[in-house]
Amino acid sequence: MDTLTLNDKVYHVDSGGFLLNYDDWDEDFAEGMAPSVGIREGLVKEQWNVIYFIRHSFRELGKCPLVYQTCKMNGLRLKDLAELFPGGYLRGACKLAGVTYKEGYVGQAALSTFEADSDMGAIAPADEKTYEIDVRGFLVNPENWDARYAVFKAHDLKMPGGLSESHWNIIHFLRDRFVKNGTVPTVYETCGDNGIDLEELERLFPDGYHRGAVKIAGLRVR
Repeated sequence: MDTLTLNDKVYHVDSGGFLLNYDDWDEDFAEGMAPSVGIREGLVKEQWNVIYFIRHSFRELGKCPLVYQTCKMNGLRLKDLAELFPGGYLRGACKLAGVTYKEGYVGQAALSTFEADSDMGAIAPADEKTYEIDVRGFLVNPENWDARYAVFKAHDLKMPGGLSESHWNIIHFLRDRFVKNGTVPTVYETCGDNGIDLEELERLFPDGYHRGAVKIAGLRVR
């Protein structure tokens, strides 16, 4: 656990700069963190609308809203969101709102892990490869990923129809970019470089960008 001091107030954050306690958030946190996520001219009304929508959704539903939901409810295109939060959705908007994609698994972690393990055990022979995942179902070591992992993770997420060529294009893009740069590309980069819009990404990965596409690709945002 790290600490961050902004305007004489101390905030507890994780190694990625995400606020650890939702209730510790205030506008000073968002304003103080804004330059670190590429916003150097101060936060404007449209950015505050997104930040408060994310916080309201988390308070009401107990989880970070998907990027699809945030865009739709705020009347934004992905291009608009990218202009408002150049650092990314998770690493920009959600970070400033004091929540992360990790939120929402609390209270469901043991059940999700048990279900995932049960499915794998029912389908895969005992002598086949095993994969270590964290409590949220993300692969711990991305080097252990293979196509078989993606197929079974998609099954675990109950994706209708399994993985199509379009799914694999996104999955291999994520992994190639991760190998090249050492980081998970933002949702903006993934849509732009693959020539798809947010609606198409939502159709392909209804569980979300991070909780769907990134997870199936054996990656996780730190």
